[in-house]
Amino acid sequence: MPDNQSRLDLFIDRMVSQRACLDFAISETKGMPGPVFELGLGNGRTYHHMVQYISGRPVYVFERAVASHPDSTPPADRVILGDVRETLPASVDRFGATASLIHADLGGHNRKKNDDFARFVSPLIEPLLAEGGLMVSSDRMYFDTLTEVSLPEGAVEGRCFIYRR
Repeated sequence: MPDNQSRLDLFIDRMVSQRACLDFAISETKGMPGPVFELGLGNGRTYHHMVQYISGRPVYVFERAVASHPDSTPPADRVILGDVRETLPASVDRFGATASLIHADLGGHNRKKNDDFARFVSPLIEPLLAEGGLMVSSDRMYFDTLTEVSLPEGAVEGRCFIYRR
């Protein structure tokens, strides 16, 4: 990623990559029965995209406080409220390693802070992913048992990451 890119170019690369990676992951996990997890709802754009293209699998959202666009707000029974540092470990008891797809866009604008958080949260996410499941993240993650997957066509290197169990 060149350092001389404008913030707009970086944003566009991130959005294009996110869509390409999500579409790839949705297609690759289509036959899997497990739930889908969205870590961080924000405005709800990626949640809305996933529920538009995923059928037969519930999409659960992990969020501190719901503040999404009304068209992108999940039903209350699909929202797991609280800090992911607490809700992810609690969800291992509830779901086990059943998630077919996990998407995380948890970072902010501080790269060091994002990397520190990714290192902390990776071991909390890892036990939730089913065998053959995919994890899509806006940040590099640090998993012991997941393998990084090559990015699909249309994704920009370093703007999105995909991991498989």
